[in-house]
Amino acid sequence: MTNLDNLYREIIMEHYKNPRNKGLLDDPRYTKIRIKNPSCGDDITVQTLVEKGIIKDCRQEATGCSISVASASVLTEIMINKPVDEAIRLAENFLNMVSNKEYDETLDLEEAEVFGGVKQFPARIKCASIAWVAFKDTLGKE
Repeated sequence: MTNLDNLYREIIMEHYKNPRNKGLLDDPRYTKIRIKNPSCGDDITVQTLVEKGIIKDCRQEATGCSISVASASVLTEIMINKPVDEAIRLAENFLNMVSNKEYDETLDLEEAEVFGGVKQFPARIKCASIAWVAFKDTLGKE
């Protein structure tokens, strides 16, 4: 195992143990999407507040494996204060990266790049991507 693999594992475990932006708000201005993966038990809800084309807040409530919980946490940190069109590009790029599809390596995925190795484990791709799919759905972009 390389030092980079260890660093990636540390980042994932840090977000799993101390998830960012956790907890949903009872606020009708937010769009909320919940996705459950019955095959593994991951249960992710993403809640997004958009004002004037900018993501003002992004919250999550995630239960499941370390990859799905950490991915939801990283997602929310990255997306706050991004313009909607940039956020959609980032989400699509992330989903392509973890699915072993062609993606734009010049687009800065920030800490989300730690999930790049998931593509080597097909059973874990959905774990990493579930929050990102829910996020895109909150923006009305399937």
